[in-house]
Amino acid sequence: MTPRVISVFLPRWPTDRLRRGQGKAAPPPETPVVMVGRVGRRRAIAHLNFAAAQAGLRIGQAVAHATALVPGLLLHDLDVDGDQAALHRLALWAQKLYSPTVAPDGADGLVIDATGCAHLFGGEEKMAIAIRERLSKVGLTATVAIADSWGGAHALARFSRRAIFVATPGTTGREISLLPAAALRLPADLVEGLGRLGFDTIGELEATPKGPLVHRLGAEPVLRLDQAFGRKAEPIEPVMAAETLHVRKIFAEPIGAPETMARYLTQLTQALCAVLEEAGLGAKRLDAWFHRVDNRIEMARIGLASPSRNAKRLAKLLCEKLETVDPGFGVEKIVLAAPGAERLVYKQAKALEADQAVDLSGLIDTLSNRLGPEHVYRLASAESDLPERSVRLAPPLDAPESFSWPADWPRPTRFFPRPEPIDTVALLPDAPPAAFTWRGTRHRVRCADGPERVFGEWWKADAELARSRDYFQVEDDSGERFWIFRDGDGEDAQTGTQRWFMAGVFG
Repeated sequence: MTPRVISVFLPRWPTDRLRRGQGKAAPPPETPVVMVGRVGRRRAIAHLNFAAAQAGLRIGQAVAHATALVPGLLLHDLDVDGDQAALHRLALWAQKLYSPTVAPDGADGLVIDATGCAHLFGGEEKMAIAIRERLSKVGLTATVAIADSWGGAHALARFSRRAIFVATPGTTGREISLLPAAALRLPADLVEGLGRLGFDTIGELEATPKGPLVHRLGAEPVLRLDQAFGRKAEPIEPVMAAETLHVRKIFAEPIGAPETMARYLTQLTQALCAVLEEAGLGAKRLDAWFHRVDNRIEMARIGLASPSRNAKRLAKLLCEKLETVDPGFGVEKIVLAAPGAERLVYKQAKALEADQAVDLSGLIDTLSNRLGPEHVYRLASAESDLPERSVRLAPPLDAPESFSWPADWPRPTRFFPRPEPIDTVALLPDAPPAAFTWRGTRHRVRCADGPERVFGEWWKADAELARSRDYFQVEDDSGERFWIFRDGDGEDAQTGTQRWFMAGVFG
């Protein structure tokens, strides 16, 4: 499987974090704000917000000069340690949502190993958009790039001038060729040295013989080139909270056989469950990282419906994930962690009670990890008169609810989330159709019950002020029963389109 890496660049990270911390006391967005650091003995701009950049200020500019140029400029001391700690917490947040392998990327970004993860979000582009939108909602400016390598994604996120950049697999080298050499994560002195030698872009650097380059500037430019073009693997050491319980196993000789990996993974699971038991905790999620000898890190994750430290069950779920792990030329270390472990409370079973509640957590865990957690759920009632809004998805272990549907108007056993249009022969506005055609088949209505009139929810949208629907339960000549409705009252065009739809089928 081709590696896929996401780079998240936060160009205004210090000022965005400052603004989030100030809350309602934050100045208007158009107020220029700079973060002040030191360059030698002088105070200089280390970071600035968008308004300050628009005012003509730049990083490295002396503070005295900046305050003279921009009246009303707000100055704040740069908090390097605070920014780094906050970036670490942001990486933990992204690790919970997107991938087990997430790490800070420098002082202003995140790197995420998205190999095999994008399908959970509808594809790579949708995943990148979702990340950027989530960050934007909490006040963080971000650009996101996806490529075959950490170095390639890093370069595209920072120098492509596009908010979202998804490089097609196998094209990372071509996409980064026109970017400046500074995109290779090189120190400033090496970038200046390359400039003096006439190298302006990554493509020019890639096209030159590497021997003379190493002789003049050392091995780092060539190493960064190999990493960006995917010729040399660059491991992403995942972030881990200080309180996260974890165990690890380092092997004297690399392992790769599936049965060997399953055996050691089972042993690690038993060791982690012992640690959890000592702490009185249960795992809600287990993350496993497999460190390969070629500096690649493979990953596996399982989620649980309720906290557990049942070693046998957890090991079985983890071993099922091994089919997605490529050991390459061998695995030299396995790390198993239980982030977000919760207090585990046991309930006393009553032996004399005949109706014992069945524990479905094991079945739910198996289904969730095979099908995806978004595909395992319980249906619950929602307060709404419109049928498509009266049902919501609930966690599978939630207590069953009684549905708030009207008892005198039964609902179909099969309900269509998107009503399907039908062609009808209708005689009167208040009467059901005499016949209808659905999916190319004509049905003659033998008997019907209705109408059940449902009005629009005007408190949600002005467009629903006059809307209404008339629902009918109809039975055809063959005995099949359907739930159909007319969009509107049959007379007033403001109440709906007056078209008929199939809403569901009775069993």
